[in-house]
Amino acid sequence: MNYRAGRHFLQIPGPTNVPDRVLRAIDFPTMDHRGPDFAELGKAVIAGMKEVFKTTAEVVIYPASGTGAWEAALVNALSPGDAVLMYETGHFATLWQKLATRLGLAPDFLPGDWRSGADPRKIEERLRADPQHRIKAVCVVHNETSTGVVSRIAEVRKAIDAAKHPALLMVDTISSLASIDYRHDEWGVDVTVAGSQKGLMLPPGLSFNAISGKALDAAKSAKLPRSYWAWDDMLASGKSGYFPYTPATNLLYGLREALEMLREEGLDKVFARHARHAEATRCAVRAWGLEVLATNPAEFSGSLTAVLVPAGVNADQVRKLILDHFDMSLGTGLGKLAGKVFRIGHLGYFNDLMLIGTLAGCEMGLELAGVPVKKDGVQAAMSYLASCARTPARQAA
Repeated sequence: MNYRAGRHFLQIPGPTNVPDRVLRAIDFPTMDHRGPDFAELGKAVIAGMKEVFKTTAEVVIYPASGTGAWEAALVNALSPGDAVLMYETGHFATLWQKLATRLGLAPDFLPGDWRSGADPRKIEERLRADPQHRIKAVCVVHNETSTGVVSRIAEVRKAIDAAKHPALLMVDTISSLASIDYRHDEWGVDVTVAGSQKGLMLPPGLSFNAISGKALDAAKSAKLPRSYWAWDDMLASGKSGYFPYTPATNLLYGLREALEMLREEGLDKVFARHARHAEATRCAVRAWGLEVLATNPAEFSGSLTAVLVPAGVNADQVRKLILDHFDMSLGTGLGKLAGKVFRIGHLGYFNDLMLIGTLAGCEMGLELAGVPVKKDGVQAAMSYLASCARTPARQAA
């Protein structure tokens, strides 16, 4: 491999860039995970995660990827054969549905177009058609990482309530938590799933469940087998700051530091920063004459933007040219979108100048690939960011 000077631009929608502060924290010597110092660490990160989830409910932390937290949500609260209402918002919603099937559940998968979020009206209609309450849970991806589309979770909660249905609400926030406003308690979510490698600014390896009292009650009679994922064991140990098995100690050091960084900036400012970068990216895409995959402005993602390439263009070839010439990684199209989109991640530890460098790499790569675009994208993004700097109220909107 040829030597490359400078830093690599990791602009996939996760894993994201890990701040030096977090890397240095992870570098600390590993401690005794049964000793008193670890108990303080365990209590601190649980308390910090409750702040990020905006909850007073129970939170557990697993040494696992987000897929593990998906499984934990399902196996703790459900029984074999239970019907689960899920919504096809994209590739990751589809993977969660496949996981549910493998566990012996019976997913009812509402079809979607991969350009829109979960439709609360369709969810309400389906629940009203279930008077015997066979559906035990509604599972929705908050921010679909494959499409850059956000589902309106507060409206989904209202739809469930309007149908007077007792189903649990389970939400995947793997690519939205700490990047896009999320409210576990206020939105009446029963189980929230999250991962460490995106808005939380950590490497992969930690995942999370935030668990309502209703979900804990459901777990008492749930019959799907679980051992590693068992909430009761995690919560029993967690009350004193420990784990029932060996934890990812050094990642927890990093989590403690990342939570402190989020406190220092303030969550509202974190969300505003992500929204600003997302709109600047969309300004660039429009100026290029290309199309954002998401169609509804109310569902635009603050974490990433999926860009449709023109018919006859292979998005993966564009990505390859950008990687080869400018040392920048962009997200590939997944599932139905393979070769049709590239995804620009603008989440986590990220600022205005990093975004402009990212968009410049995209603009140069599109030109190299022979894609017929206008060379106005970077300028459009810069103009938007400059206007935000001149108008602080707009920046915070």
